[in-house]
Amino acid sequence: MSFSIAFVAGVTPTKWTRIWAERRPDVPLNVFRTETSEQVSVLLDGRAEVSLVRLPIDEAQLSVIGLYSEVPVVVAAKGHAIADADTVALEDLADEHLLQHPDEVPAWRDIAVEVRDETRRPLPAMRDLDDVMEQVAAGVGIIIVPHSIARLYGRKDVISRPVDGVPETQIALAWITAETTDDVEEFIGIVRGRSSASSRAAAPPEEERAPGAKPPRKPKKTDKAKAAAKAIRVAAAQAKPAVRKRQEAAPGRTRPTRAKGGKRRN
Repeated sequence: MSFSIAFVAGVTPTKWTRIWAERRPDVPLNVFRTETSEQVSVLLDGRAEVSLVRLPIDEAQLSVIGLYSEVPVVVAAKGHAIADADTVALEDLADEHLLQHPDEVPAWRDIAVEVRDETRRPLPAMRDLDDVMEQVAAGVGIIIVPHSIARLYGRKDVISRPVDGVPETQIALAWITAETTDDVEEFIGIVRGRSSASSRAAAPPEEERAPGAKPPRKPKKTDKAKAAAKAIRVAAAQAKPAVRKRQEAAPGRTRPTRAKGGKRRN
C-alpha cells in the first residue's frame, strides 16, 4: 500500500521523500504536483494523504503545520526599469499592468491606477504559467509571485526582483484531521526534522496511569550533557592510582619504638 503526497508548484519535497524512502522502504510513495486550486481538494477526494500547500486555504476539517515563508518578487521583461533596483517598492508598480487577477495581490490592487480608474484591460488568454511568462517576456505586463515560482518558471528574457510591501506567503503541510494515521504522523515527524529514534507516542491519558502515578518526565536538553560529564568523572576516577594509606619513612630517619613499660628506646 502506498502513501500519497501532493505539492504545489515551487515546493521541492525531495529531501523529505528521500528520508521517507530510507525509513519506510516498505511503503512506496506516490508524489505528484497539483495546481493551487486543487491543493485542498486532493485531500478531500482521497487522492493524497498529505498536501504541501501555499497558504491561505480553507482549513475546515484540516490540520495545518506551517513550514517556511517565501519572499514575493516582481517579474518583468528583461529591459524593464526594475533591473536597476535591488528591491522594488510596491508603490513603484502602481502604474503597471498586472497579468493576474488583482485579488491575487491585494496589496497591489489597493494602489493600482488601472483598478482605481477602471481602465484595466482584459487579460490575454493564458493556459498556465508558461503562457504567463511568455506575456511577461513580451512586455505585456508584470506578475508578482513567490520567489520559488519565479525561479521555477524563469527564462533568460525576464528578470525578477524582491518587492517590498507585499506580504510573504507561507508553505504548509495539511491533512484531514480525522484521518491522522501512523503514516501521516511519520511524515509529520520527517518534515519537522524529527530523528528516526524519536518516539511519537504521547503520554498515556490520566485514566490509564496507575493511581497516584506522576506523568513521565520529559527529558531535558541538559540530560545528555550531564550523563556525558558523569561518565568522564567515573573514567577519571578509575584511571587514578590508589593512594597508599601508610607513608614510608623518610630516608635516614627511624621511627621511635616504645619499650615495655612505656619508655622509649632508640
